[in-house]
Amino acid sequence: MTQTNGTERMQHLLTLDGLPRAQLIELLDRAQQFADGHVDRAALAGTAVCTLFFEPSTRTRMSFQLAAQRLGADVLNFDVSTSSARKGETARDTLRNLEAMGMSGFVVRHQDDGAVAALAESAEPGTALINAGDGRSAHPTQGLLDMLTLRQAKGGDFSRLKVLIVGDVRHSRVARSDLHALRTLGATEGGQGIEIRVCGPQSLLPQDHTLDGCIVSHDLDAALEGVDAVMMLRLQRERMEEGLISSLDEYHRDYGLTQSRLRRAANDAVVLHPGPINRGVEITDEVADGPQSLILRQVANGVAVRMAVLERVLRR
Repeated sequence: MTQTNGTERMQHLLTLDGLPRAQLIELLDRAQQFADGHVDRAALAGTAVCTLFFEPSTRTRMSFQLAAQRLGADVLNFDVSTSSARKGETARDTLRNLEAMGMSGFVVRHQDDGAVAALAESAEPGTALINAGDGRSAHPTQGLLDMLTLRQAKGGDFSRLKVLIVGDVRHSRVARSDLHALRTLGATEGGQGIEIRVCGPQSLLPQDHTLDGCIVSHDLDAALEGVDAVMMLRLQRERMEEGLISSLDEYHRDYGLTQSRLRRAANDAVVLHPGPINRGVEITDEVADGPQSLILRQVANGVAVRMAVLERVLRR
């Protein structure tokens, strides 16, 4: 499913995989302008946006709502628990009915891989869809806000960075979008560039080509040596089969980020986490709330990034 129309204008945002470097940087630049307070509060006046979430969410849903409101859009919040989806209505029929009411922008979260792209295929030509997370596939706005946060802390040249992603990559759509963005922003013409390390138990690492080009390790202490940024991931127990980890205590022992472990990273290393945090499992309180943590800045940047994306796909 293409994300652009015939004039190369971005019509949807479904994935960061294959998104041109120039477009990715333009979105980050625009998000930074919004983060700095330069907001046109009438940019989307008269535009109706629906947050169409078939899975629970706090940060993503709320920040999209706030982003749309700050740009002057009318916002409709879809609640699957009180909708006709409970009566068997398909996601496609839900979309088409909301389109008939005049909705032109849809922020969609769905539990199935590829579900948002499938809805985009069936949407009317003037409708824009933004993927707010589908299955294990992609979470492009989370990837963008992670890149904005990292750029603010480390500057725009990603090619010299050492970035470590830790934890449940197998079930993480965030990790996939982060990897797509890091590869795009950290590439150099000579083939050298960003060093991406991935660490986790073998049972929680993907068995496909997701980690191509990454340095894979099962030893967190070794993987942390000298890194500039650590991206911790939540254990997604709701997506796991039984037996992938022996126990939460053992997982924390082997892969939990503690203050003493963090000292192995570069002195100015930063810590990111997409949330929600499992405190005491993948990260301790002293790290999550410590001076090297950018977790709340990620949350704040989520509003700015989602404003940039909404403006890009919906402003005529």
